Amino acid sequence: MDAKGREKGGQGAYLLTVTGEFAAAHCLRHYGGPCENLHGHNFAVEAVVRGEKLEPKVDILMDFKELKSRLGAVTAELDHCHLNELPAFDKRNPSSEMLARYIFEGLKTRLADVPRVTLVSVSVSEKASSKATYMEI
Repeated sequence: MDAKGREKGGQGAYLLTVTGEFAAAHCLRHYGGPCENLHGHNFAVEAVVRGEKLEPKVDILMDFKELKSRLGAVTAELDHCHLNELPAFDKRNPSSEMLARYIFEGLKTRLADVPRVTLVSVSVSEKASSKATYMEI
């Protein structure tokens, strides 16, 4: 390690990934198919944070438990709801893409007090074969 706590051979970064889930109902307005009808999913959520400096006493970027708890605080707002009835989705469809963005924005706010980490992305899956990801560019 060099004097700045970096591994010799170049600057590196760490990515942490946690997962969560919530169950909710929605309907996709103007879809033109069966998903326009009210239906539900057990949504899977994945959040990724990035950082370069580990907390020096423990050599961790952030406690997984803490990151998962903050993600859980956002998904709890969506759990067992009819998503279309929430103010965030009264005009926009609660698609997986929009849910990923909603969760990203909520988690980003909840991570503001952790300067070592930057939220990279949030992904939402309605089923294992399909995933929508939101990230800021």
